[in-house]
Amino acid sequence: MASAVIISVLILTVLSLFKVNVLVAIIISALSAGFIAGLPFVEIVEVFVSNMGESANTALSYVLLGGFAAAIGMTGVTKGIVQFLRRAVTGKRGFMLITIAIIASLSQNAVPVHIAFIPILIPPLISLFDKMQIDRRAIATSLTFGLKAPYIMLPVGFGLIFQGIIQENMIENGIEISLSEVTQAMLVPGLGMVVGLLIAIFITYRKKRDYSQVTPEGPSADYEEIDDSPFKFELKHSMTLVAIVGALYVQVDTESMVLGALTGLVLMFVLVAVPFRSSEEVMSKGISMMGMIAFIMLAAAGFAGVLKETGSVEALVDASSGMLEGQKAIVALVLLLVGLIVTLGIGTSFGTIPILAALYIPIATAAGFSPVAIAVLIGTAGALGDAGSPASDSTLGPTAGLNVDGKHNHIWDTVVPTFIHFNIPLFIFGWAAALML
Repeated sequence: MASAVIISVLILTVLSLFKVNVLVAIIISALSAGFIAGLPFVEIVEVFVSNMGESANTALSYVLLGGFAAAIGMTGVTKGIVQFLRRAVTGKRGFMLITIAIIASLSQNAVPVHIAFIPILIPPLISLFDKMQIDRRAIATSLTFGLKAPYIMLPVGFGLIFQGIIQENMIENGIEISLSEVTQAMLVPGLGMVVGLLIAIFITYRKKRDYSQVTPEGPSADYEEIDDSPFKFELKHSMTLVAIVGALYVQVDTESMVLGALTGLVLMFVLVAVPFRSSEEVMSKGISMMGMIAFIMLAAAGFAGVLKETGSVEALVDASSGMLEGQKAIVALVLLLVGLIVTLGIGTSFGTIPILAALYIPIATAAGFSPVAIAVLIGTAGALGDAGSPASDSTLGPTAGLNVDGKHNHIWDTVVPTFIHFNIPLFIFGWAAALML
């Protein structure tokens, strides 16, 4: 049974490295897991399809967030941001990349549009990136850092949801822990990501890269260049800010991305920041930007359902930890490695926490780990599924913005760099934190 999860994730990884479409690769991997576990073909398909509903809320939220981001873009406020960046950071490569990481971080907390801002903000900056000859792998790591590090370390916005899931599932499995203790637990692994970002920006990808010499792998996407006419702050921009604040408030209060995005969209039309007659265009753009990512997340949930049905995850944990009783350092290492294998295939941090918590807590408790250390193990193992996974929104989003001209490969230019610079330090720092706390 344990081999089903390992082989299926290896299949997903190999297919992705050979540039097979991620959605197709996930479906093939899910079928492989089911076949290896001995499930009939019809049952595999039924389990896969039925479990896709587990991510229906996420998929819907991405489409609505795409619409919200498209509406924000139609107001022209993006033009002001891009013009500011062009004036402020031209020629300042390091400052540009740090600024992008900060903007991406704000999308998780202050302006809750998640990855939906990327297809609107990044494409108009491509010409500037190419003029400065910035390696887009550095931009991808900056974006992924901003999409991931804030929810790992900060109990605000998406971070409040993520850390809340860890706390709730630990309590459900018999371990009392406060939200502040979960935050304390996740600070050390999060610092590993900071180290990885600095290494990527100032060491690994510091050399210039001439994209005029890169052969496009596909057709250029249709996007609008920002014009150079002076930006004027108007009433509709004020109304846009009101809509953003409203979306943030509702999302934090209800812990629902769907309600937050829907609130933002409704306010954009009610406050006439965007004319109601443009609603069709807004949603069409939103679906265009986020539709594929939404389907990939649905397929990833189906894949997770097949793995759960086969019992391969439980078998892998039992097989890995059964022989290591009393060896805390090795137990922590194995649990994180198992988490990496599982979440790499599924590509979601939030969705795997309940699975990992139920499996990890009995083992970690028996090994003598403290509640905070167990929170580190669960949170880090879950977070390992975001960066470096072909099916993660934290890698799909950056690719959607950087590959508008067909010169940025999802696997080799986003997934591999983010795996190296974030998953490796996250693994090391998480392992060390589990032993120290």
